[in-house]
Amino acid sequence: MILVVAATQRELDGTANAETIVCGIGPVEAAAVTARALAERRPDAVLHVGIAGARSLPPTSVVIGAEAVYEDAVGPLVPRRVEPDAELVAAARRALPDAHVLPIGTSAHVAGTRDCDVEAMEGFAVLRAAALANVPAVEVRVVSNAVDESDRSRWEFDAALATLADVVPRLLAELPR
Repeated sequence: MILVVAATQRELDGTANAETIVCGIGPVEAAAVTARALAERRPDAVLHVGIAGARSLPPTSVVIGAEAVYEDAVGPLVPRRVEPDAELVAAARRALPDAHVLPIGTSAHVAGTRDCDVEAMEGFAVLRAAALANVPAVEVRVVSNAVDESDRSRWEFDAALATLADVVPRLLAELPR
C-alpha cells in the first residue's frame, strides 16, 4: 500500500481511493503525524505531495525531489539531508517525464531556504520519518509562487492545486505496489 501524505486536504485531490493522511503544515507537525501514521499503517511506500515556492521555476512547474534538505538545521549533530528512494524517483520520472528533478528545501517559514531553488515546509520531515521507519519515500511538488513573493494574492494556489490533482493519479499508476 502506498500512503499519500500532504499538508492539507486540498493537496490530496486526485488521490481517489488511495490511502492518505493530512500531516499538517510545518516540519514538526509533519514529522509527528507521519511517524504515527507509519507506525499504525505500515505502508510499503510514501508519496509526499504538495505545493511549493520556487526561485526560478514558474507556477505549475512540477518538481520531483532529488533530496530533501532541512534548511533550518544548524550544526553537525542535526541531520540536514535525506535521500528519496531511487526506485520511487525513477517511477515518478516515468510518470512525469517533463518534471524537474531538484533538491527541495524544507523550512518552518516562507523564504527560509538558502540552498535550494524549491522550498516547502514539510518534505524533509516526511521523508526523514519514512527513512527512520525504513519505508521508501519520494516527494513531488507543484510550484504555486515565487519564494520571495510576499503578496499572497499573487500566489497561484488554484492553478498549482489543479496541476497537482492531475499529476497524482499518474504517479499512483506508475509507482510500484
